[in-house]
Amino acid sequence: MNHLKLPDGLRLLKVLAGVTLGACMSAEASQFTATIVDGEGHPLPDAVVVLVPVGGVKVALHPHEEIVDQIDREFVPHVKAILVGSTVRFPNQDNIRHHVYSFSVAKNFELPLYKGTQAAPVLFDKAGVVVLGCNIHDWMLGYIYVSESPYYGMSGDDGKIVIKDLPKGNYEARVWQPDMQATEESTARALTLESGDAVGDWQIALKKTAKLRRAPVGAGHSYQ
Repeated sequence: MNHLKLPDGLRLLKVLAGVTLGACMSAEASQFTATIVDGEGHPLPDAVVVLVPVGGVKVALHPHEEIVDQIDREFVPHVKAILVGSTVRFPNQDNIRHHVYSFSVAKNFELPLYKGTQAAPVLFDKAGVVVLGCNIHDWMLGYIYVSESPYYGMSGDDGKIVIKDLPKGNYEARVWQPDMQATEESTARALTLESGDAVGDWQIALKKTAKLRRAPVGAGHSYQ
């Protein structure tokens, strides 16, 4: 019987980022289902799980054009996962202008004051986490996770992620979430897909964060 091969000590990161991996048998290894919870066991949204093929396996990358919107002076979605090589447009649906920027190592860019859809798309050609900000509205904060692998997914409010159409083989499975205490690298686990659908469960401890207070309604109108 084929099964998911796992390393010993599945709960070594119980405090920071615990993970258990199991397998459910089916006709072929075509799907990985993950459940992400916080330190108290509550479903954790905005968590990215990425499966990176190991052993020199090459996979085809098919980048897309993606969208991170700006609505009610917030980035929507708050977290966006994309494939390396993809471009992202930043339309501004507000009635004031925004000034989007990032100083992240994975992508350093700036879109000067604008509103509407006239800002040029941005190419994300390096894997990593990109933190977004607005030079006018300090509380606006967003994240783009640029995946090196096409096999990734992001959790919703139920903490669930389903990654489909996975070839058989060996992978490194990792988790990232913007408020996690642990590093993404510390969540890495070896994963072997042979036949049957695989499942994984991560428990992620969160750091305490203070959200910047929004400016009063009407602030920023001088930038229309």
